[in-house]
Amino acid sequence: MKYKFEIQGRLDALNEYTSANRQNYQAGGRMKRDNENLIIWSIRQHLKNLHIEKPVIIHYNFYEQNKKRDNDNILSCAAKFIQDSLVKAKVLQNDSQKFIHRFWFDTWTDQVNPRIEVEIYEIEREWLSYSLLEIIKLLEVGG
Repeated sequence: MKYKFEIQGRLDALNEYTSANRQNYQAGGRMKRDNENLIIWSIRQHLKNLHIEKPVIIHYNFYEQNKKRDNDNILSCAAKFIQDSLVKAKVLQNDSQKFIHRFWFDTWTDQVNPRIEVEIYEIEREWLSYSLLEIIKLLEVGG
């Protein structure tokens, strides 16, 4: 099963989060909380009361306004904030490797509508020993 939600705009990146934490721990905590509040609102709008029991893989599509931010800078905080928010919204039981088996991302440019599209794929427990590419191939052919 595939589920999808979208976060409008962009999240703070690792450089911004690191800078906030260097100011003081409260600034970093506030930044994380603000990002998570936006994410949880988006989750509740799109996924309602979804609770996933199976392991998942997650595909992130980042649509940035331009190509100024590094991919790893974009992904680092976004993945952490989004995965923590999926647990806080009770979509996932936990964000450990037992529940989020793998994730990957793509970065695109959209000057008009920057956003993050998050696709969550439930996978079978017997697939846990498979590579990401093997799982994607199984999903493409219908498992």
